[in-house]
Parts: sequence; C-alpha cells; structure tokens
Amino acid sequence: MINGHTRLHVVANGTMTGQPYIDEVLLPHVLLFRDAVGDKFLFMDDNATCHRTLAVQDYLDSEGIQRLVWPARSLDLNTIENVWDALGRPVAGRNYPPSNKNTLIRALREEWDKLPQQLLDNVVQSMVRRVECCITLHGGHIPY
Repeated sequence: MINGHTRLHVVANGTMTGQPYIDEVLLPHVLLFRDAVGDKFLFMDDNATCHRTLAVQDYLDSEGIQRLVWPARSLDLNTIENVWDALGRPVAGRNYPPSNKNTLIRALREEWDKLPQQLLDNVVQSMVRRVECCITLHGGHIPY
C-alpha cells in the first residue's frame, strides 16, 4: 500500500486455501485497510485459486468489499511479482543463504522490512496505468 506495508505473512503449513485466506489475510488485514480508506477502497488480489473460492466471495460480499475485476492470470496486472523479485534478490544474495525453512522465513522477513517504501509506492501507483492499458487492449498484453 502507499506509505506503508504490513509485516510479511508466512503461511504456516505451506498451503493457502479459501478459509485460511479469510482467517489469516482478509480478517486481520483487509478489513482494517477498508475501514481506513473508506468508500474508495477497492480490493485487488492476484486471482490465485484460494482467492476465488465461493467462501471468499461470500465473505467479501458480506463485508461490502468491492474487488477489482481483471483477466485471470494476467501477468501485466500481477504487480506483486515485482515485489517478490525485489524481495528474493537480497535473500538469494546473502553471504550465508538460508539453509532451512526457519532461516528462510527469518531472511524473508528481514528483507521485507528493508524494502524501500518508494518501490512499494511505485508498484501501487502503476496500477492505474496498467488497468487503463489492459482496458484499452481489451485484456491483451501490455507492451513495456
């Protein structure tokens, strides 16, 4: 989000499904942001399977949360990949790369906390242009 980010959430069992997504992401994080932003809040996820379950849709509907509709598996709109890249590079480049799950989680959280806020702001702000291009191109690939 603009001007800040939450703590990195690591899925405990390695698999995210609809109900854990509601319990671990939507309830503790998205509702707070929606309340803080107000009427202009528009929720964007990345079309992952767990985000598209009936339970998730029912929950979002019950909370009055409007979801940004975009083409399935649209890499052009999946800006989180830019963030994952910026996170993964310093983890992979460490003098002592993580050697197990616990050290990987620790390294990811440390590097997540160091991500420049300007990078995150730029990713969020790029969405307007990306969505406009996607609409203009009727869902086609956005040239870079």
